[in-house]
Amino acid sequence: MTYIHEREDWPEFRWDDARLATKLAHVRHRQGRLIGHMEALGFPLRDEAMLHTLTEDVVKSSAIEGEELDQNQVRSSIARRLGMDIAGLVPAARDVEGVVEMMLDATQRYDQPLDPERLFGWHAALFPTGRSGMTKIIVGAWRDESAGPMQVVSGPTGRERIHYEAPTAARLDDEMTAFLRWFESGEAIDPVLKAGLAHLWFVTIHPFEDGNGRIARAIADLALVRSEGTAQRFYSMSSQIQAERNAYYDMLEQTQKSELDVTQWLAWFLECLDRAFDRAEGTLSAVITKARFWDWIKVQPISERQQKVLNRLMDGFEGKLTSSKWAKLAKCSQDTAARDIDDLVQRGILMKGEAGGRSTSYGLAQPPNTDRS
Repeated sequence: MTYIHEREDWPEFRWDDARLATKLAHVRHRQGRLIGHMEALGFPLRDEAMLHTLTEDVVKSSAIEGEELDQNQVRSSIARRLGMDIAGLVPAARDVEGVVEMMLDATQRYDQPLDPERLFGWHAALFPTGRSGMTKIIVGAWRDESAGPMQVVSGPTGRERIHYEAPTAARLDDEMTAFLRWFESGEAIDPVLKAGLAHLWFVTIHPFEDGNGRIARAIADLALVRSEGTAQRFYSMSSQIQAERNAYYDMLEQTQKSELDVTQWLAWFLECLDRAFDRAEGTLSAVITKARFWDWIKVQPISERQQKVLNRLMDGFEGKLTSSKWAKLAKCSQDTAARDIDDLVQRGILMKGEAGGRSTSYGLAQPPNTDRS
């Protein structure tokens, strides 16, 4: 098996501009429209949309690698670092703080150059204990040969399938020097295409013992932010990649085992980005709906418990809300939960579902004079 980094013409990537032109123009148009739409919002709505997007980006990028982060911790960490005044801040674990620190450095300091020291800082933030799970790894430096070849494998011991093998550690200084020189160059390439190419190039080099996927996506985010010239984030590429995780890995493997024509990879990247914009429009709609809801009930007395659970409902609560789930979310007794719910139902803020008894569930009422479609 020959990988792209083993070819004589590596890393002379090429692609068919004509095949990508229509997709690229469409994505750039949607990108501009989304940024313009969001910037037309008032500051509170814009901050809420941005906080939602950044939280999704951190949580989903880690989920792609099988790591589950606490969403409330991520949201709180981001809000604190950006100086956003939100209710219900909670302490965040070290691993959460590290991922947030990396992502915010990539997106909020997009005008700063990307160099080895910055990448080492990102890597150290991802692995604050110097371990990946139970395994001690080299942190804040390129990998060496001590752990053997850097391979991406799957399957049980003895029947592993090798999906990819990265360049040897002896090549890393030269490989990363070439990559970073290109990334910071003024080469005439559309910044969105540069984001897709940078993602592929970095993850192909695989310079770290762990965390390469998350850092590759942070580099792509950095390039996308540069393409827009604003640190405000209203869409999450990582969220969309996580939703298409199998296709993402299949496309990476296929590209790394082919020649240096990366047209198909860039086409997939543009299509995935386009679908990320679809998700962003859903986020915008949810933020506006939430703002209308609170504006509707702002003159009514709402307890801290009620506010907490109502916010959870509007932030995408999974499943049906029952009194038992209310008690768990609000950390209160079943009787208190029942009183809280009954109070909101009587005031028309919650609606009771059709099923009765222990199956009774509740949903948010629709504010008057809004579209019910």
